[in-house]
Amino acid sequence: MDDQSSLLLEIRVACGEALSVKGRQMSVVMIPFTGVSEGPYFFGKTLGTGVDTQKIGKDGSFLLSARYMLEGEDCEGNACRIFIENQGNEQEGFVPRIVTDSPVLKHWEEAELVSTIEGIPGGVMVRIYLKD
Repeated sequence: MDDQSSLLLEIRVACGEALSVKGRQMSVVMIPFTGVSEGPYFFGKTLGTGVDTQKIGKDGSFLLSARYMLEGEDCEGNACRIFIENQGNEQEGFVPRIVTDSPVLKHWEEAELVSTIEGIPGGVMVRIYLKD
């Protein structure tokens, strides 16, 4: 994403120890994580632990689904929570869905969003944007 003006959230994720199982048709990896979000609209951290579930098919197909909740303050100083479910893969992109109790950020629930995921030491950086 080149247009930084559409950046809504940036979440620095610290990954825990991965758990996995390899079946006949697919392998599944679950990675617990915590994170911190800083930005112009929201500042906060994960509430409890999130989980990134990765399904890898024998045919090479890949699907990521991360679910987590952030707790903090919106840009007007209101205490709030944001639930995020981010799904997709590298080829088709990642699509986040948001649920929030913030009156200021409530429009994010209906907005078309996209995200990027970039590896960083000890985890990943997740950036969520308004879709152009």
